[in-house]
Amino acid sequence: MLTRGIYENRSSSWSRRIYRESPCKVSKKNGYKVIGVDLKEPEFSPTQADDFVVADLRDSSVAINLITSEVDEVYQLAADMGGAGYLFTGESDADIMHNSALINLNILKACANAQVKKVFYSSSACVYPEYNQMDPSNPKCNEDSVYPAQPDSEYGWEKLFSERLYFSFRRNYGLDIKVARFHNIFGPEGTFEGGKEKAPAALARKVVMAVNQDSLDIWGDGNQTRSFLYIDDCIEAVYQLMQSDFSGPVNIGSDELISINNLAKMYIAISGKSLNINHIDGPIGVQGRNSDNKLISEKLGWTPRITLKEGLSSTYHWIEKQIEAK
Repeated sequence: MLTRGIYENRSSSWSRRIYRESPCKVSKKNGYKVIGVDLKEPEFSPTQADDFVVADLRDSSVAINLITSEVDEVYQLAADMGGAGYLFTGESDADIMHNSALINLNILKACANAQVKKVFYSSSACVYPEYNQMDPSNPKCNEDSVYPAQPDSEYGWEKLFSERLYFSFRRNYGLDIKVARFHNIFGPEGTFEGGKEKAPAALARKVVMAVNQDSLDIWGDGNQTRSFLYIDDCIEAVYQLMQSDFSGPVNIGSDELISINNLAKMYIAISGKSLNINHIDGPIGVQGRNSDNKLISEKLGWTPRITLKEGLSSTYHWIEKQIEAK
């Protein structure tokens, strides 16, 4: 039987890279036929999917028509999301929750109807309680710390709801569900402008466009911390999870904690420019967030291979080329 997988994304930096590049390559090497779905044609390079469909999964008929009994695996990467400037202002909360929930409801119903063999759902580190992420040097993000629930954004609440939704379909419909909580995935071919870009892409763009002695604007005092995982490592972890008998939820991220100030300084060093850092008011989210990788190491034996510096350098030079081309 011809095996197929569905890869879909919606308005996010990492999603576009994930479905169009690495998963397609991995799946093609393993004999899969790949169907890609997005709201628009691929932006930065041609798709490697065998079939590419421009469609909106908020429309239930799209999922029903695409996810048939011939589909073996579904990778649900779709979400209405972005960086802090989109998620934490409160101005888009209704759309964020409505759009993402609709997509997940439609995907799961179609998967149940077609009895798809495996379904991957990309959740987020945003599900973790705000009260455990107030200390930038010691955030608590192990998987079983998610309750009592108190995400810091409606995006996080929707992700937590959808985790429960996916596992309820596992219990009631027998679907083989895999859930991972992504921690700040970044890399080339991701959104880097327009208001939905995340910190690594936004900072890279600012450094690329700056000239010597310019000031680089950073929201908040820059002491807030995060960890960032390069896209290729993320894809490898997803692949290993899908081949395992473990369902999750499990963190997929780096445990290399860094402040936003130091992230900016790494980009400045990569650029070779002399820039100042200027702190301004803006949404910042929690004070600290870091991937706790004990569970994924235990269950899958997975650890990141690409250092933050290597990933930032690759991302910076790709964004530099895009801006120069304009």
